[in-house]
Amino acid sequence: MSEIEFTLIRSARKTAAIHIKPNATVEVRAPLKMPEADINNFIFSKEKWIKTKLLQAQERFEKKSDFTLSFGDTVLFRGKACLVVPHTQNRVEYDGEHFVIPSNFESAQIKQACVQLYKILAKNVLTEKTVHFANLMKASPSAVKINSAKTRWGSCSSKKSLNFSWRLMMADDETIDYVVVHELAHISEMNHSARFWHIVANFLPDYKKRQTRLKSLQKRLVNEDWD
Repeated sequence: MSEIEFTLIRSARKTAAIHIKPNATVEVRAPLKMPEADINNFIFSKEKWIKTKLLQAQERFEKKSDFTLSFGDTVLFRGKACLVVPHTQNRVEYDGEHFVIPSNFESAQIKQACVQLYKILAKNVLTEKTVHFANLMKASPSAVKINSAKTRWGSCSSKKSLNFSWRLMMADDETIDYVVVHELAHISEMNHSARFWHIVANFLPDYKKRQTRLKSLQKRLVNEDWD
């Protein structure tokens, strides 16, 4: 019998599955009529894998819990490290080099202010880049919207509306361009077929290198709590 604690969720599924949650807990999803003994045996057979993943999740959870922002720290904007600096006036702005935050803000407020600034900057930068590449690609998006998605950098709706996560503003410009081109390509190809990737490659022949940089940023953000 395994000593691993878990939350059991039964549903109309055919097989059992194990999910390690971001808060380092275990969730087991099992068919409605799967015997409890079979569930326990399944967990026991995966015990080594579960413990390894739990340790990794715990380390990530602790790093996220320790994530704070203070004056003098740096944040990424368009791939460059920008200092977070205090300002005596009650306004939040990017002065071209720094994230300027009211000097009376505490850590949680500083982070919230940075997120607010990222969203404003994202709307401006991504709208400009979308217009630029849309003209080159002869694509016609219906709108450019900014959201707070954690796992999707961008998306394209059936109505040709492009949605981008404000977190994309931490990437360098070439990587941002890749996401913009990727979503614009979906206007004509709503899939990831060979034709879709041909469109992307036609405008960004080195798109795979840009994908790699995007994955590196994603790994970094796993350890940073921006919520």
